[in-house]
Amino acid sequence: MECNAYDFDKTIYNGDATLDFYKYCIRRYPRVLLALPFAMVGAVLYILKFVPKTRFKELFFGFLRFVPNVEALISSFWDENSERIFTWYLENKEENDIIISASPEFLLKPMCNRLDIQYLIASKVDMKTGRYTGKNCYGEEKVRRLKNEFEDCVINEFYSDSLSDLPLARLAKERFLVRDKERKAWIIKD
Repeated sequence: MECNAYDFDKTIYNGDATLDFYKYCIRRYPRVLLALPFAMVGAVLYILKFVPKTRFKELFFGFLRFVPNVEALISSFWDENSERIFTWYLENKEENDIIISASPEFLLKPMCNRLDIQYLIASKVDMKTGRYTGKNCYGEEKVRRLKNEFEDCVINEFYSDSLSDLPLARLAKERFLVRDKERKAWIIKD
């Protein structure tokens, strides 16, 4: 299969969907802030390299326990934020596009459905508990997950805002860095 592959946050979406959704939850359910101390402890432990990134993110996503109907809230979140998908992406979208993101699958899947994007690879997080199934879909993990799901995939173009996606960018025929809505050729020096 030939495709174009895209990161999501700050690449085709103007912002960080996870943080935007978190703020959206706080405005509707202020008790979400009860989970903040655990997330802060997790952040310190991650910075000090006592816990892996996945564990830190599980502690962060603990706020989901304070949201009564996560699916309904995600739907209303995307009702308000779908216009934040960059126009350049909408104008160039193709049937075989793949979104590969560290954001949780449960958050991105509804937006991908709205955009008629059939291929999504993202972090598998339980929307009720915040617990991960597997690793955070980041860096080399994106490559591993892509090869597991699409063994013979050929990436024609890859777009990302982050140098952490270099392992995936190396697989593409052409690659682009997205900065402030602008796309520039991503030159990789070996």
